[in-house]
Amino acid sequence: MNIALWILQGLLAVAFIMGGGFKLLTPAEEMLAMGMTVPTLALRIAGITELLGALGLILPSALRIKPQLTSIAASLLAIQVGLAVVYHLVMGEVDAIVPPLFLLLLCGIVAYGRFNKFPILARVQ
Repeated sequence: MNIALWILQGLLAVAFIMGGGFKLLTPAEEMLAMGMTVPTLALRIAGITELLGALGLILPSALRIKPQLTSIAASLLAIQVGLAVVYHLVMGEVDAIVPPLFLLLLCGIVAYGRFNKFPILARVQ
């Protein structure tokens, strides 16, 4: 199960790096043309938090420095994608809730697994 959690952490990190990078690097006009109605500043902030969260999914556990931060990062990313689900529901975009719901589930699994079932111990100095 520990290996499965590592794989899941890696896949989630890639997904959030891609999503966060898109939100940070795509010009506002292009996002507007795609139909994104969220204010540009909000998307940029979401992109930054996704990139930081992706780092938080991997680095603390891999380096064994404050590995509990991995659970916290997964929990905060779950909250962020949960808010994305709420936003899509409010906007009437029911078909758009599947990807964030899936990410919410996977983040929840990582948060629970690393906090309760398979925590990584901090490096002893």
